[in-house]
Amino acid sequence: MIRYIAGRLPSAVVVLFLASILIFSVMRLVPGDPALALAGPDATPEAIAAIRHSLGLDKSIPAQYLTWIGDVLTLDLGRSFVLGGQISDLVLAGLGNTAVLAGSALLLAVVLSLVLSVAVVVWPKKWLTSVVNLLNTLSVALPNFVTGILLVLVFAVLIPVLPSGGVPPGGYLARPDITFQYLLLPSLCLALPVAAALTRFLSEALRTEMAQQYVITARAAGVPRWNLVTRSALRNALPTMLTVLGIQTGHLLGGAVLVEAIFAWPGIGQLIEQGIGRRDYPVVQVLLLLSVTIFVLIQLLTDIVHAYLDPRIRIGGQQ
Repeated sequence: MIRYIAGRLPSAVVVLFLASILIFSVMRLVPGDPALALAGPDATPEAIAAIRHSLGLDKSIPAQYLTWIGDVLTLDLGRSFVLGGQISDLVLAGLGNTAVLAGSALLLAVVLSLVLSVAVVVWPKKWLTSVVNLLNTLSVALPNFVTGILLVLVFAVLIPVLPSGGVPPGGYLARPDITFQYLLLPSLCLALPVAAALTRFLSEALRTEMAQQYVITARAAGVPRWNLVTRSALRNALPTMLTVLGIQTGHLLGGAVLVEAIFAWPGIGQLIEQGIGRRDYPVVQVLLLLSVTIFVLIQLLTDIVHAYLDPRIRIGGQQ
């Protein structure tokens, strides 16, 4: 297993290196002078020159990249000139809120997909399959911002039982019941498309397993269908679900930008929106690289767990 992980690490490092170059280059290709945008239209030439020096824009392009990537590797992210404060403090605060929201949405998506997939395979009723397919289609077809607005209109305006946005006062652990109320709508909005994709793949994988010879033999011996699905077929179908889960986690983090804006959730997505809208280039560079790093780490972790569950993958990787 260690050899498999060691074989996967170089490709992840190369992807992050190329992503850092691409992000750095794109930010330099954006029209306009970042120093002028940060200083404002009434800034003096001396103030603009000072900002250019603080950003390192008076150096050559290779020197700028080496300075920036060196600061990132040493966790010296610098200051935000528009939003204010240290970039590391802004990132940590936003990352914590996004982690809570994304973790809740991911847990909800996994639970929904497991319940629906097992239900349609254990009880293969036509009406149940049609209802699940309809829910999956609607969840995938409706964008996050449409689903979010509908959830707010229904459960915060028409039937005011849940808050329309914001974070729970006093922290997440102060009142778990209040935290649950604030998390439910944004988590559900993020979880629905992911749950739909997981349900489709997992239900098909379970149906494929139920057609295998060992299942047919066990059914002929009188083993209940519920036991076959939950104890045998589900275990063999999990590697497929994990692969899809890793991909969908990236989509979930991408959808968090819109969901955080709709529900006024102060996470990384809202921070990226503010940084781009106000042209806070130091913040945007760090957040883009952080987003790529998280996605690469999720894919790497997914591959490792998949290889752990399926020895054929890690044996093939070692060969």
